[in-house]
Amino acid sequence: MPMTRAVLAVVGPLLLLVGFATPATAHEWPAPVAVVSRVATNDPVIFVTLDDGWNHDPAAQQLLLDRQVPASLFLLPGAYSYDAGYYRTLLDHGPSRIENHTVDHPDLTTMDADGQRAQLCAARDKTLAQFGQEPRLARPPYGAYNDTTRAVAGACGAKALVTWTHDFSTWAGATPPTPTLEAGDIVLLHFNDTVTADLGRALAAADAAGLRPAPLRDYLPD
Repeated sequence: MPMTRAVLAVVGPLLLLVGFATPATAHEWPAPVAVVSRVATNDPVIFVTLDDGWNHDPAAQQLLLDRQVPASLFLLPGAYSYDAGYYRTLLDHGPSRIENHTVDHPDLTTMDADGQRAQLCAARDKTLAQFGQEPRLARPPYGAYNDTTRAVAGACGAKALVTWTHDFSTWAGATPPTPTLEAGDIVLLHFNDTVTADLGRALAAADAAGLRPAPLRDYLPD
């Protein structure tokens, strides 16, 4: 026994140094990314974001193209996979960009780090494979996140988690009140069956406030 203890006393620290003393289950995460619900700027701009992607209304597509809106499209892979051409047209003929909204829209705060990583990294990889562009922003479904989400988002290529300032989405026929927009506001919309009308209201509110849509990526530090 004394000899065994002596050997362990010498070998144990060496095993720790080379990483074999314990199973390699822990991840080395980057620093947590910032969470942004509004951008601090004096520029007369707002930021248009659209989530999910299930409804492929050609009128909404045309409005985004006619106004050349630099929208951030937080899309689910399942929502674009059956009609990728709808979003390819927006990317090829307008300034919109596709961002990360997870694979299948879970509440990330109910998942451990590996589960969150599977959602965010797989969604990034699917978007890169489909469109040749890597998402640089991530939106947690339902706006729900925790410190793990912030770290995992960075590990999966995002430079920020993005929530929102105002939700213009119409749900169950209930149109929300239209707020007075201010510089730096992030507007949330959804590709649902009222997306064209909701987008029109948001753009009209921006026009009324003397603001223009701007690319959200350009206003967030790397």
